[in-house]
Amino acid sequence: QVQLVESGGGLVQPGGSLTLSCAASGSILNIASLGWFRQAPGKQRELVASIHVIGGANYADSVRGRFTISRDNAKNTVYLQMNSLKPEDTAVYHCHSLRLGSGSWGQGTRVTVSS
Repeated sequence: QVQLVESGGGLVQPGGSLTLSCAASGSILNIASLGWFRQAPGKQRELVASIHVIGGANYADSVRGRFTISRDNAKNTVYLQMNSLKPEDTAVYHCHSLRLGSGSWGQGTRVTVSS
């Protein structure tokens, strides 16, 4: 079982930046990928970005060029650097891990983009 704890959410003005962190613990060997999903009120959870063990990253079209996902294997942590934030980025951001075909979720951290 993998435990994931997110941090770094908050209130930011449009055009601002935030960095989210997700620390993984527990059965962290063989984690194939780590990623970030988000869920806005009244909407389905959607993939924001993911990064695989070999380093390849995927991004949703809506965030490509503005968000950057990275991982620090020594710290078992994945980051999401979010720049040029827009009100439509407002959501609860959840960390996700995929290990041996099984997924785990963090509790989420809220990001609000508003003036």
